[in-house]
Amino acid sequence: MKILALTNLYPNPLQPHRAAFNRHRFRFLAEHHALRLIAPVAWRDEWALRRSAARIPSDRRTTNDGIPVEHPRYWYTPGMLRSQYGRFFEASVRGAFDRAVREFAPDIVLATWAYPDGWAAVRLARRHGLPVAVLVHGSDVRRMDEFAARRTGTRDALRGADGVIAVSADLAARVVALGAAPDRVATVLDGVDRTLFRTGDRSAARQRLGLGDDRRHLLYIGNLLPVKGVDVLLEACRALDAQRPDWCLHLVGDGAERARLEAQAQALGIAGKVVFHGARPHADLPDWLRAADLFVLPSRSEGIPNVLLEASACGTPYVASRVGGIPEIASLGAGVLVPPEQPQALAEAIGHALEAPPAQPADGPRDRREAVSEIARFLARTAARTREPAPLSRSAAV
Repeated sequence: MKILALTNLYPNPLQPHRAAFNRHRFRFLAEHHALRLIAPVAWRDEWALRRSAARIPSDRRTTNDGIPVEHPRYWYTPGMLRSQYGRFFEASVRGAFDRAVREFAPDIVLATWAYPDGWAAVRLARRHGLPVAVLVHGSDVRRMDEFAARRTGTRDALRGADGVIAVSADLAARVVALGAAPDRVATVLDGVDRTLFRTGDRSAARQRLGLGDDRRHLLYIGNLLPVKGVDVLLEACRALDAQRPDWCLHLVGDGAERARLEAQAQALGIAGKVVFHGARPHADLPDWLRAADLFVLPSRSEGIPNVLLEASACGTPYVASRVGGIPEIASLGAGVLVPPEQPQALAEAIGHALEAPPAQPADGPRDRREAVSEIARFLARTAARTREPAPLSRSAAV
C-alpha cells in the first residue's frame, strides 16, 4: 500500500524533537508500506528559529527514517481570520500535495490532526479522486469549541473523510457524535516501542543523568503549553513543599509557556527545586523515566498520552489527571488519577504515591508495531471500500 501522509505533527530540521510519537508511528508504518510525508512548518516557527544553526533545504525536501518528506511553509494570519485557517493550510500545501500525487501515485491519504490538516486533506484528496482517512489525537476534537471556526472545520473534516482513526474510545464517541459514520470510525489504542521503553536499573539511569539519591525525583515530560497544566503542577509542588522538602521536579520539554512557568516557580518560592531541562531526544526519555520516583501529568485535556504508556512500560508509577482517554489506560500502569485543575488534590496524590507507590500491573502497554499494523489494516479496508462500485438503486436496476 502506498500512503501519502499530511501532518503538521512531525519533526523538521528546525524542530527535530517535534511530535516524536508521530515520527515513530510513521517509522513503523514505513517498515511494511511505501510512505511519503508532507509536514508543513508554520512561518512563525521559521521566523522564531531563524537564528538556529539548522536550516530547511532550499527545495524544502528531507529524508527522515528513510521516508521522503516535504516541508512547505504554512502561511496564516496569527490570531485573525481563524475561519480561513483551513484554506490557508490547503493553499500552503497544495503544490507539495499535487507533486506527491504525480510522483508517488498514493493509494490513500492519511492526515493526523483534524483541523486544519484533516480538513485540507479531505479537499485535496477529493480533487485527485483519492480516499482519505483522518487520525484524531485528542485536543483537536476535545478542545475544538475554543473557536467556532475550529468546530466547523473539525466537523466537516470528520464527516467528509472516508475513515477516521481515534486513539481512544472516548474520542471515537465524540467523533461519532460530530457526525462521522460509526462504521467508518476505528479505535486504535497506541503502544510503545518496547525495545526502548522497558524496565531497568534506577541507580544506573540516575548516574547517566547526573541525578543524586538525596531527593525524590518528580518528572514531567511534554510540551510547555497551557493545555498540559504545568502551572497546576507548580502550585501542587508549593503545597507539597510545606509537607516534605525532599523533592525535585524535572521538566523535560519546551514550549511557549516556558518563560511564564519559570517566573511562576520563582514567585512560588520553589525555583531552586524545579529544573527546566528543555527538549530531549526521544531515545533519552527511557532513562528519565527509569530514574524518576514518580511521573506526573497534570493535563487539562488529553487523548491517549503516549508518555503515560511509556512510563508504564518502564515501570514508573504516575499521577495524572482524569481526563480524556487516560482512564482507558490506567490499568496498564501503576497510576493514580486525580481531577484536573485541583493543585491540592494533586499535591496529596503525589505525596501518597511517594510514600506508597501504586502496585504494578501484570501486563503493560502493547508494542507500538501492533497498533501501527492495526492502523494499516484500517487504511487498507478504507481504500478498498472506496474502490468498490456503488450498489445500483432499485430504479436503476429495473
